Amino acid sequence: MRFRLKTKGFPRYGAPGLRGKVAALLLLLAAPAWGDPVTVLALGDSLTQGYGLPQEKGFVPQLESWVADQGVEAAFINAGVSGDTSAGGAARVGWSLTKEVDAMIVALGGNDLLRGIDPAVTRGNLKKILQTAQEREVPVLLVGMHAPGNFGPEYKRAFDQLYPDLAEAYDTLFYESFFKDLGEGDPARMRQYFQEDGLHPNAKGVTAIVEDMGPDVLRLIERAE
Repeated sequence: MRFRLKTKGFPRYGAPGLRGKVAALLLLLAAPAWGDPVTVLALGDSLTQGYGLPQEKGFVPQLESWVADQGVEAAFINAGVSGDTSAGGAARVGWSLTKEVDAMIVALGGNDLLRGIDPAVTRGNLKKILQTAQEREVPVLLVGMHAPGNFGPEYKRAFDQLYPDLAEAYDTLFYESFFKDLGEGDPARMRQYFQEDGLHPNAKGVTAIVEDMGPDVLRLIERAE
């Protein structure tokens, strides 16, 4: 954890001199205070951006509120761009990771799926993002996606596997799938959590995602402290 030492308000004990200075130093070391809150960058697409929802009901605001409710002080930057692919994320990660950013959530790949992009291309783009984070010593929570079966079993296998492979290679935290707590594979159950387009979660769906992903985000913040 990062601490900022406070010197104001400590009592003075004994006569001035070495003994007093040592006592004051011990008091300072024994009474740390919190430094600035961790700043988390959420790099993603419309799922991160909060498409179709009031601002306060989007993924990033709900996540920030959930984290605060756990008694953890953290600031979140919404770097979700609607329609963005993994290539878009790779192109902007360099200037998105400003010196203020302490940790990053990466949730990209949904639009790669919609366009049928080669999983090898997606893998390469995400690799660039993770390499950039690693070079800047920014811990990452990588959020995966599961490919539908309509592209064939080989495509699905290659796409689904790229996320855990990269998480292991770059020692990131890993959340299996953005939609994993919304009843993946059960259309009837999933319907209650999605907007009419069937692609973007509604406010209830975002709440479910945040509650399930939240503990991993807390671990990310702990890595950054």
